[in-house]
Amino acid sequence: MLRLLKLMLPFRWWILAGVLLSFATTGASVGLMAVSAYLISKAALVTDMADLNVLITGVRFFAISRAALRYAERYVTHLATFRILTRLRVWFYRAIEPLAPAGLMQYRSGDLLTRIVADIETLENFYLRVVIPPLAAMLVTILGCAILGRFDVWLAVALLAFIVLTGVILPLASRWLSRQPATELIATRAALNASLVDEVQGIADLLAYGQQDAYQARALSLSRQLNRVQERLAAIRGLGNGLAALFTSLAALTVLFMAIPLVTAGKIDGVFLALLPLTAIACFEAVQPLSHAFQMLESSQAAASRIFELIDSEPAVIDPVTLAPLTLSPDQPPAIEVRDLRFCYSPDEPPVLDGVSFSVPAGGRVALVGANGSGKSTMVNLLLRFWDTDEGSIRIGGRELHTIRADDLRDLLGVVPQHTHLFNASIRDNLYLANPEASEADLVAACQQAQLHEFIQGLPQGYDTLVGENGLLLSGGERQRLAIARAILKDAPILILDEATSHLDALTAARVWQALDRFMAGRTTIIISHQRANLAYVDQTISLDR
Repeated sequence: MLRLLKLMLPFRWWILAGVLLSFATTGASVGLMAVSAYLISKAALVTDMADLNVLITGVRFFAISRAALRYAERYVTHLATFRILTRLRVWFYRAIEPLAPAGLMQYRSGDLLTRIVADIETLENFYLRVVIPPLAAMLVTILGCAILGRFDVWLAVALLAFIVLTGVILPLASRWLSRQPATELIATRAALNASLVDEVQGIADLLAYGQQDAYQARALSLSRQLNRVQERLAAIRGLGNGLAALFTSLAALTVLFMAIPLVTAGKIDGVFLALLPLTAIACFEAVQPLSHAFQMLESSQAAASRIFELIDSEPAVIDPVTLAPLTLSPDQPPAIEVRDLRFCYSPDEPPVLDGVSFSVPAGGRVALVGANGSGKSTMVNLLLRFWDTDEGSIRIGGRELHTIRADDLRDLLGVVPQHTHLFNASIRDNLYLANPEASEADLVAACQQAQLHEFIQGLPQGYDTLVGENGLLLSGGERQRLAIARAILKDAPILILDEATSHLDALTAARVWQALDRFMAGRTTIIISHQRANLAYVDQTISLDR
C-alpha cells in the first residue's frame, strides 16, 4: 500500500482535485435532493409563487452543477489515472531493464506480458476505485451529518451509524470474502495468458506433433477456472451492492421515524420532514462504492505484489556508483584480454568456462571453436556484461569489464548473435535499431555488404516491408543477413560474429565473408563458427573444449 501511494505522489494534486470534484458532485446531489424535497413541501403551503423563486433557482443550480461537476470529476480522475498508468509502465520497464536477460530467464514471456499489461492495468482500480472514493465519502458524510445535525443531533448519529455500517463494516466483510478469490484471479489470469502465448508461438509445432487438443484443453480449463473466480467475485460484489441498497433504505426510514416525533413536538417544522430522509439517501451515493473499493483493494494488492516481486529481484550485473569515463583512442580499436576466467550460471551447476585465458590484440581477429555447450556463446554474454564473471578477469582497452558502465561497454560492441530477434516492424525500422541516426545511403550500403539489398529491392514495399513477429516472414538466411547489416550499420570498434552465416548457402556465405573481411579491417573481431572455411579470416583459433 505504502509503495503504491508513494508512486502516486507526483500526481497528488490531480488526486486531490479528483477527491474534491467527487465530493462536490455528490454534494450537489445532496443539495438537489434536499432543496427539491423542501420545494415540494413548501409548494403545498404557499399561495404566492414568488415565495418559491429562490428554491426553484436552487433546484436548477444544483441540477446543472451536478451534471457539470460529474463531467469534470470523470474527466480529471480518468486523466489522472491514465497519467499514473503511463508513469507506472515506464517505471516498471526501467526497473526490469537492468534485470535482462539473466534476471528474466526464469519467467515465462506470457507471465511477463501479464505483469506489464494486465497487472498494471489492475492498478487503475487502485487509484480510481480505492483511493478517491473513501476520501470523498468522508467529506460527504461530514456534510450529511452537518445538515441533519442542524435539526437534531440524534438524526446525525443515526445517519453516521448506517454510513459506518455501509461504508466500513460491509466493505471490510467484502474484503475478507474477496481476499482469496482476488489473489486466485490474478494468478489464474497470469497462468492463462502465459499458456496462450506459448500456444500461439508454438502453434506450428503443436499441429505437427498433434498436440493441439491437449494444449487447447489446458487453456479451456484455465479459462473455466478464471470464469469461476470472476463469478465468485461478482457474487460478493452483488451481495455487497444489495446490502448497501438495503442499508440506504433502512437509514432513510430510521431518520424518518425519528423525525416524526420531533415534528409532532414542534421541535422541527413539518415542511422539513421530507428533506431529512431524502438527504440521508443522497449521502449514500458516496458510500455505496466503498464495498467495491475494498474488493478492488485486494485485486490491486495482489497485482502489486507480483510487480514488486519482479522489480525487487537483484540484477545479475550492477554498475558501480562512480565510474571513470571510458576513453579510447579514436584511431585504434581496443584490445581484449581474458585471464583465468571461470563462470557458471548458478552455484549448483558445473562451470561453463573454467580457467579460460586468451587475448585479442587491437584490430586482431580470433576464432572461438568448440563443441556445443563448451561456452562460446557464454563468452559473448560475458563480453556484453549480461552476466558478470565469477573468477578471473576480462579487460577491454586495458579496463576491467566491471569498471565500465554496461551501456558504454555495449556501445563498443557490434554483435551478430546466433539467434536474432526481429521486431514486428519494417526492415527499415529493424535496421534503425542499430543506428537511429543512419541515412538512407548508410542503410543501403550496409545491406549491400550483407548481400541483402537485392532481395529487399525485389520486395513490393522494399525497405518498408514488414518482417512479421520475430521476423517469421523472412527465411533464416534473410534474418541472419539482416542481423549482419545491423552490425555493419552500428559500426562499432569490436565485432562479434556468432555463427553469423550458419543459415546461408555456400555461395551466399562466401560473398558475405568477403564483404565482412573488408568490414573487419581495423576492428577487433571475435568469430564463433563451426565451419572450418570461415577460420581462414582469423589470425588465431582458440578451442574451448575441455
